[in-house]
Amino acid sequence: MTLAPLDGPAHTPWPELLAATAHLDPPFAVLDLAAVRTNAHQLVQRAAGKPIRVASKSIRVRSMIRDALELPGMSGILAFTLPEALWLAEEHDDVVVGYPTTHREALERLAEDELLASRITLMVDSPEHLDLTARIVGPDGPPIRICLELDVSLRLAGGRLHVGARRSPVRTPEEAAALAREVVAHPRFELVGLMGYEGQIAGVGDNQPGLARYAVRAMQRRSAAELAERRAEAVAAVRSVAPLEFVNGGGTGSLELTAAEPAVTEVAAGSGLFAPRLFDFYTRFHPQPAAYFVLSVVRRPSPRHATVLGGGWVASGAAGKDRLPTPVWPPGLSLVDQEGAGEVQTPLVGERVADLGLGDHVWFRHTKAGELSEHVDEMVLVDGDRIVGVVPTYRGEGKTFL
Repeated sequence: MTLAPLDGPAHTPWPELLAATAHLDPPFAVLDLAAVRTNAHQLVQRAAGKPIRVASKSIRVRSMIRDALELPGMSGILAFTLPEALWLAEEHDDVVVGYPTTHREALERLAEDELLASRITLMVDSPEHLDLTARIVGPDGPPIRICLELDVSLRLAGGRLHVGARRSPVRTPEEAAALAREVVAHPRFELVGLMGYEGQIAGVGDNQPGLARYAVRAMQRRSAAELAERRAEAVAAVRSVAPLEFVNGGGTGSLELTAAEPAVTEVAAGSGLFAPRLFDFYTRFHPQPAAYFVLSVVRRPSPRHATVLGGGWVASGAAGKDRLPTPVWPPGLSLVDQEGAGEVQTPLVGERVADLGLGDHVWFRHTKAGELSEHVDEMVLVDGDRIVGVVPTYRGEGKTFL
C-alpha cells in the first residue's frame, strides 16, 4: 500500500466498499485505503513540521505501521508494551515504550541485546520503577535508554479537581529534574527523552452534542495554556541535568496545539489513521472514517428488528453508550437500549431495518482504533471498488501483547 496523496474530491466510500466486499462472509474488518491516505496527510499537515511518532496501540497491524512510517513527516514508533517493542524493533530502529514496564523476561532480553537496546527507549516515572528496572537488567551490558513521563493533566480548585488521565506522579519541573538526576546516577541508564500525554485535550472531543461541549472547550483552553508553560519549564529543568534527544507530546486530537509548543520536538498519533467514532466530535479536524467491521443478519425477530451475529466489540474506558460500536450502513440503524451490542447477537432497529434480510451485511464502526484489531485475524484492504490485499493484525500474527 502507498500513502501517496489522493487526487480529486473527497472519497465517497459506500458504493465501492459494498461492491468490493459483497462476496465475503462476515465477520470481517475493512480498511478503506483512500480514507487512510487522506487521514495520514491530514495528520502530517496538522503537525506543522513536527515529526509524528506512530502510536502502535492505535493500529496493531504491522504492515500499516510500516506503511505509515514511509510517509514523510512520520518517524518512530510509540509502542504500548516492552514485548511488543522488542518484536517491532527487529525491523524498526526507534521504538519508545509509552508506558512503564515490569516485564522481567522482556527486560532481561533487552539488557542482553546491544542492537535492541540501541533501538528501544523505556518509560520511567518514579525512582522506585527506575530501581526495579536496574535490579532486573543488572549493572553490565549495553546502555538502557530512558524517557521520563511528565504528568500533564489539569488540576483545578487547588488540586482537588483532576482532569485527565492518572499517569505519572511527576508533575513539577523540580520533580522532573530530581528524577532525571536519579536516571543519570545509574551507570547503565541513558536519559534521552521526556514525554507527556494530555488526554484531556487529545482524547476528549470539543464538539460533542449538547451544552457540555462549551465546558470542554473552556477546560481545554485553560489546560493548553497551563501545560505549555509548565512543560517548557520541565523540559528546561531536565535539560539542565542531561541533553534530550526528544520531547514527545500530544495525540491525534491535539496535534496542532501540542506541535505549537516550542518545547515539544515531536508529537504522537495513530488513531487518526483509522478515524474511529471517537474522533467524530472535534472542531479542529475532520478525518474520514477508514476502519469498519461487518456482521451478518441472522434473525428477524419482528418486523421492527433485525439481529446480527456478534457485535459486542466494546471500547475500553468508563462504561457507557459512547463505548459501543455504531451501525453505519445501511443508514438509519441503531442499537436497542435493553441489549446494546452483545457477544453473540446484536438486535437493531431503525427506518431501514425492514429492508434487511437474512445474510445481509451490516457495517459498524468501533469507538476506538486499535482495539478493533484484537477481534480479527486480518484486515481487508479496499482501494476504490477493489480488494487490493489482506493483511494480518497482531492477533493474526499470533501476538496478543495486552
